[in-house]
Amino acid sequence: MNSPSESYFDACEIALARVRARRDAIAAAADRFAETILAGRMVHLFGSGHSRILVEEMWPRYGSFPGFNPIVELSLTFHNLVVGANGQRQAMFLENVSGLAARILRNFALDAADSALVVSSSGTNVVPVEMAEEFRRRGVFVAALVSADHAAASESKRADGRKLTDFADVVLDTGAPAGDAGVAIEGLAEKVAPLSTVGGCMVVNAIKAEIAARLTAAGQPPRVLAAANQVGNARATELFESAYDEHARRLAKLYAGLGDES
Repeated sequence: MNSPSESYFDACEIALARVRARRDAIAAAADRFAETILAGRMVHLFGSGHSRILVEEMWPRYGSFPGFNPIVELSLTFHNLVVGANGQRQAMFLENVSGLAARILRNFALDAADSALVVSSSGTNVVPVEMAEEFRRRGVFVAALVSADHAAASESKRADGRKLTDFADVVLDTGAPAGDAGVAIEGLAEKVAPLSTVGGCMVVNAIKAEIAARLTAAGQPPRVLAAANQVGNARATELFESAYDEHARRLAKLYAGLGDES
């Protein structure tokens, strides 16, 4: 009989196999994201709740590069206090307030050359679903990252029953099971040890690698944040400064002309 940790490792391997099974979707998302970055625009990243982890996994960190706009709302993602002011009850309530997504995106001058990655394990909470809907309404390509089995087993919080996948051009799968947790413990009714973050990290980093290959092949190799113990202090500092300068220049375009359309 497997130990709990071995059971979790086995579940991770199943998730990895499911991620690999959607290589075509990963390639399709990378194609469009690379086009956006080559056009000088941004790939917008959004996730509420623990999906914020995958936004931060994409950029900025070692092995990543400019071209991504992480949209993180603290009111939807700040879990540290758990209860009391700024607690989880409020965050989970706000995650299903209609209209919040539109107010968030009101801060940016979006363009049809942009693209977006919206992350939600269940794909059913109102804010991430409306985020994808708002992007699509503005002509922005949307890739949705969900846990396919978990999303299929979950009911939409919207009155019309529509889910994140209904507003996606490409659907990506973390490979996590319904319920997310993957390990059964004898004598414990509920499973433990979620899988969506593990599978989601595999998806976003696979996309990141594919994008880097496309940018390099197009003659615009990305400025990759790299550790000093790999490239030396001088090169690491140069990459750090140039990557963040590029991010600032790209971000400036999202504010230029903001509100002109109204």
